[in-house]
Amino acid sequence: MRLRALLETDALGLRLLGGEDELDRTVRGVMTTDLRDPSRYLSGGELVLTGLAWRRDADDSEPFVRILAGAGVVGLAAGEAELGAIPDDLIRACAQHRLPLFAVNESVAFATITEHVVRQVSGERAGDLAAVVDRHRRLMTSGPAGGGPEVVLDLLGSDLDLRAWVLSPTGRQIAGAGEPLAPSVGATLAGEHLGATRTGRRGPHRALVQGTTYSLFPIRHSGRGAAPAARDVRETVLSDWLLAVEADAGDWPAARLDLLQGVTQLIAVERDRRDAARTVRRRLAQEVLELVQTGAAPAEIAARLRVAAPVLLPGLGSAPHWQVIVARVDWTQSAAAGTEVAGGPVAQALLEEILVDPAVTGSESSDRIAVAHAGDEAIALVPLPAVGEGTDGGLHADALLAAVQAPLSAGLADDGRLTLGVSAAVHSAEGLRGALEEARHARRVAAARPGRVCAAGHHELASHVLLLPFVPDDVRRAFTARLLDPLRDYDRRHRAELIPTLEAFLDCDGSWTRCATRLHLHVNTLRYRVGRIEQLTGRDLSRLEDKLDFFLALRMS
Repeated sequence: MRLRALLETDALGLRLLGGEDELDRTVRGVMTTDLRDPSRYLSGGELVLTGLAWRRDADDSEPFVRILAGAGVVGLAAGEAELGAIPDDLIRACAQHRLPLFAVNESVAFATITEHVVRQVSGERAGDLAAVVDRHRRLMTSGPAGGGPEVVLDLLGSDLDLRAWVLSPTGRQIAGAGEPLAPSVGATLAGEHLGATRTGRRGPHRALVQGTTYSLFPIRHSGRGAAPAARDVRETVLSDWLLAVEADAGDWPAARLDLLQGVTQLIAVERDRRDAARTVRRRLAQEVLELVQTGAAPAEIAARLRVAAPVLLPGLGSAPHWQVIVARVDWTQSAAAGTEVAGGPVAQALLEEILVDPAVTGSESSDRIAVAHAGDEAIALVPLPAVGEGTDGGLHADALLAAVQAPLSAGLADDGRLTLGVSAAVHSAEGLRGALEEARHARRVAAARPGRVCAAGHHELASHVLLLPFVPDDVRRAFTARLLDPLRDYDRRHRAELIPTLEAFLDCDGSWTRCATRLHLHVNTLRYRVGRIEQLTGRDLSRLEDKLDFFLALRMS
């Protein structure tokens, strides 16, 4: 849009006071200001509107105009409502700095001019970008990838001044133009998107994070199964990408919203390409899993692993160590259409997403990890650099959840659970069957815990924590009530803090001195409290069996 077009628009009622030779300048934006120095808010190409409140005398005009010209402003429109006529000193200053000057009649609101300029400029930019996106779509769908999502995001930034990022459902940044999002911001945006999607709200979703407004557009994974409209949202919510745009799309015109929807469709093509690249790894994992579960000879499994190793993680040699991770997604409610949601494919896509994140795995090659699914389980076969015997190498359960627990909990909402089990690293095909069973046992331990997203590792299978989750609820309640209820009742009546004292005493291995120091008590006071505990429960805290009973009761309570 050129300045000349503004002058020729009768509805704006602009009068040219100087700069006729500069009317072919291109307008890229509009700004209203009465600051004496608005340079910090200018990026170049703007038409500046001012009511002249900054002007106190004739000496103020030249510095103001000099600042505008230096910032690359293409024109100045001054309102007549404040002073009646535009001052001559302002006209001279604009002529000196070759800045076109317009007079705005007091009957014309600045909002009218602003709306007109924004509409014209946005329309032109949207049209230009739509043409570029259309060409890029044809390139990507008819031949090799045309540069990936980054190219499209660069276009959004350069042509529409929109900063945007493609994020995974866990908040991992897949693509972006310019500065990357902070991981905490990405995780928060993913959680907001997943939560809004689960409630059935249509995108784009609006999110305010650390004082910045973002609009979140779903990127539908179009390459699998039925059309998204025909599928339960729980089948896709934990695997679909999203486009996060640093802007509030609530007041965007339909044309711009349609354009962004086209961008998401274009990125979905790239998503389908990347997903297709995992087909070989999925097939390898499926073949190895079937051999392990059917009790195939170790030599046959080892031969299959020798084929898989170079594909999954080149550079580790022919005999890396392996680790097994089992994941399961369970839903407590049936689908709206009356059919159950298949948990296996959902868990497979989700486990792939968790393991592809270098922040989780610590490896830039994590996208080569293979995941298969059997029934409602997803099973990952993770190759590792060879570790020494007895070394606790590989991935740990806590690390898997650290970055993804919050967003995934939002996606699972009130009716879903994700549980994971992690095996120890094994160094041969003979150990894979045991690793698979170990990971499954660990997952069952995780399933017995509260929470939407839980994980357990192999190290927990050699601890009492393996046994406690499987104690029947009625036995658990009876056991803890018999030991702890007398102490709770006494604490409630006398505020004696016997339960905290018992916990500290056991944690200090029965050491009177260390326990008294921790509780800031005299040893005689501690002895009195412990004596009261023994009197109320009929137990003797000098006996190992009674200490163990109290320890387990506290753990199960």
